[in-house]
Amino acid sequence: MKESLEEVIGLLQLEQLEDNLFRGESRDIGAPQVFGGQILGQALSAAHRTVEGRAPHSLHAYFLRPGDFHCPVVYQVECSRDGKSYSNRRVVAIQHGRPILNLAASFHAGEQGFDHQDEMPEVDGPEGLTSSIEIHASIIDQVPEKMRRLLSHKPPFEFRPVEPPKFIEPGVRPPRKHVWMRAWDRLPDDPELHRNLLTYVSDYELLGTATLPHELNFTSRVVQMASIDHALWFHRPFRVDDWLLYACDTPSNFGGRGFARGQIFNQSGELIASVAQEGVVRPWDPSKRSKNK
Repeated sequence: MKESLEEVIGLLQLEQLEDNLFRGESRDIGAPQVFGGQILGQALSAAHRTVEGRAPHSLHAYFLRPGDFHCPVVYQVECSRDGKSYSNRRVVAIQHGRPILNLAASFHAGEQGFDHQDEMPEVDGPEGLTSSIEIHASIIDQVPEKMRRLLSHKPPFEFRPVEPPKFIEPGVRPPRKHVWMRAWDRLPDDPELHRNLLTYVSDYELLGTATLPHELNFTSRVVQMASIDHALWFHRPFRVDDWLLYACDTPSNFGGRGFARGQIFNQSGELIASVAQEGVVRPWDPSKRSKNK
């Protein structure tokens, strides 16, 4: 598990090719394309390399094309604005000469202000909960080959779901779920690294929330899911090597698009980040497979 974390940290260390131009490697996690969280984390890392003395407070991204994990990704950064308190950057991720993601990130110098937040949900803590690694191992022989590759992937974070995963209980469920997560090993005191890793991991667990209110058995019915966009707001300082609660809900699923929101809390109950994502969520006929969303 530590090796998977070290590998992702390495992926976030981009090579600078030229002013405002960077390159990152890719990683196969068992999905048909590059994991969206990798592209998000690398794009934020590229943007941050062009800003001094300010931390990102939000990012908004659109996934344009599936990424190819066999090839590196080039990140072109546009320095849109540097004001007195805020800086803005636009990043285009490019593979095979075509954009696969557009991202806009805003950076803030930091200041004092008002302070309030939502309350943390009252759920069981991570102690005593079963890791997703153990859950996946227990059902790996019962799922289709395509899903088996994904469930065999060793992520850089440990996940402990509060509720049973959808593929364990396929029936209609309330439109919300809670997952504890943390990096497998202790990390350096580098806030930029922790923000990049949280960006990476924020793409886990979220879109699947949009399937919860529907009768759906992943072992017998093929469902196509792909992220369309992703937004993330950083609220307070945090560490990803401490337990964090990812509280997700889904207010809408209609017309082949599912929408999910997430709030991320530390164990002290502080709201450290908020996430939103819309994605393709549709019953899928493999015979009508298309490369486009």
